[in-house]
Amino acid sequence: MRRALAPVLALALLAGAAQAQETWLERAWPATDFSRLGIDLVEVRSGGPGKDGIPAITAPAFLAAADETRLDPREPVMTYLPDRGPARAYPIRYLTWHEIVNDEVNGRPIAVTFCPLCNTGMVFDARVNGVALEFGVSGLLRMSDMIMYDRQTESWWQQALGEAIVGAYLGERLTQLPAWMESWEAFRAAHPDGLVMDEPDAARAYGLNPYAGYDTSARPFLYAGEDPPHGIAPLARVLRVGNRAWPLERIAREGRIEEAGLVITWQAGQASALDTAEIGAGREVGNLRVRDGAGADVIHDMPFAFAFHAFHPDGEWMLGE
Repeated sequence: MRRALAPVLALALLAGAAQAQETWLERAWPATDFSRLGIDLVEVRSGGPGKDGIPAITAPAFLAAADETRLDPREPVMTYLPDRGPARAYPIRYLTWHEIVNDEVNGRPIAVTFCPLCNTGMVFDARVNGVALEFGVSGLLRMSDMIMYDRQTESWWQQALGEAIVGAYLGERLTQLPAWMESWEAFRAAHPDGLVMDEPDAARAYGLNPYAGYDTSARPFLYAGEDPPHGIAPLARVLRVGNRAWPLERIAREGRIEEAGLVITWQAGQASALDTAEIGAGREVGNLRVRDGAGADVIHDMPFAFAFHAFHPDGEWMLGE
């Protein structure tokens, strides 16, 4: 009799935990429409800081690249090259502490995002159906990835996918824009007339890495999912283009790969932002460029392998021979 009751009790406990999770989230987010739900809320976890505990930046200030003297040459920046006007660099030393920068370039609202726990640096067009959105950091994680929220409806957005997972915008996707992570030195060399985001007016230890040693850890933070296949370490970097992933180790070894209609190149010179305490002293991860056969930049990002596997479980692993 006791054996027969055990599964029933286990299911009851799980149902009770799920209900408690849903109740807590609904109380914490009264403006979010939980009737529009695209995920199991049991998958959502607190990352530590609460809503806006990691403060997003809106309307950042910029200065000429030639006038910036604080950045180490090997420090990574997110580079966004608009259709017209100078290229813009968003230093990871700022994105590590703020995770989202709401900017406007040539009349287009953009969201520059970086989730340190997944190493997903992505730039999105911040408009949905013609409506400009402003994003904040929810303080919540799903599969270790940042959940963003828009300030207009407080819908939740999975940063690694650019997709609304809860709320009024459920199922909508942000358009990812061509952008890439490269060293500050590489940006200055390619764009001497470029602009760089100025240091925010906040009490943060800019230039220091609050996640020291993270990308050589055995396990991701607050992640209970599967490890990636093929023996690839969970925190190994991969190049993601659509539903395909190329291990960084392969790209660095070969230097140049022409495959699947892409030309992928690697050159030394960029420090990992998630290695040593001082970002500019991080170990080598190199500068990647991803272009199509005509030489146009291709939309991509550089997640950790576990994050690619979590959000693209049917993805293709480009391992070479």
